[in-house]
Amino acid sequence: MKSIALSFLLLASSAVLAADEVPQTLMTTRGKLLMSEDFLAAPAPFTGKPVGFASGFNGWRYNSAATGGKSGRWEVANGEFRGVETRGANHPGTASFGIQYKDAIIQCEVRLNDVPDEGRKYRSLFLKATDAKDYVVSLSVGTGGMFLTPYDAAKINPTTKQRDKGSVSRVLTPIKLNEWHTVVMEIHGDEVVATLDGKSTTLSNPLIGSDKRSIMLGAGTEASFRHLRIWEALPNPKWAENKATLTAAAKP
Repeated sequence: MKSIALSFLLLASSAVLAADEVPQTLMTTRGKLLMSEDFLAAPAPFTGKPVGFASGFNGWRYNSAATGGKSGRWEVANGEFRGVETRGANHPGTASFGIQYKDAIIQCEVRLNDVPDEGRKYRSLFLKATDAKDYVVSLSVGTGGMFLTPYDAAKINPTTKQRDKGSVSRVLTPIKLNEWHTVVMEIHGDEVVATLDGKSTTLSNPLIGSDKRSIMLGAGTEASFRHLRIWEALPNPKWAENKATLTAAAKP
């Protein structure tokens, strides 16, 4: 598996964007708007019967219980979808939106909330694409920046029975707590580009070209999401040029 780790500051620098502003994309262009969620009310629950890892449903699946359970809970207030990792949970709060697609642009604003960590080691959030069996690729944000991680269909963890992670691409930049940041994940063919406030990284992996079945959001300790959008991803004729620029910028 070949992965390319790249980092680049776009000329159109974006700090925190208003809801109707659209950041520049590098690999794709936006086609039909497939999904728009502003979290002004509790997201509608899923319909259909879940089949396999993450297929057979449309809409949202998430834990809204006050306490307990193997994962955290989710709250909706003031246009925020806030994931809380409750004490004693086995893993961070996760929420899935069932949508079938292959190539897409996924965009949202994210925030690491400044709350007591209660002994939990990491403060982070993630946005993952899944197929019918498992995770495909993950965009995660922590206090040190953004990390783009593919999964390997040929390598299965013997303990979890899930796909192992592949090589990680990074955008190293300090992320302050209680500040909104814009993330964009472009998926097209076997490549993906992730952008955090105008700084981008890209990688390739054959698994990325598979049909996707859901988008998963996750919050460690506590993190918030807002203005979630998913567009059809169309080819960008400037991608070869943009990729060459990114490659040159990544060289020491």
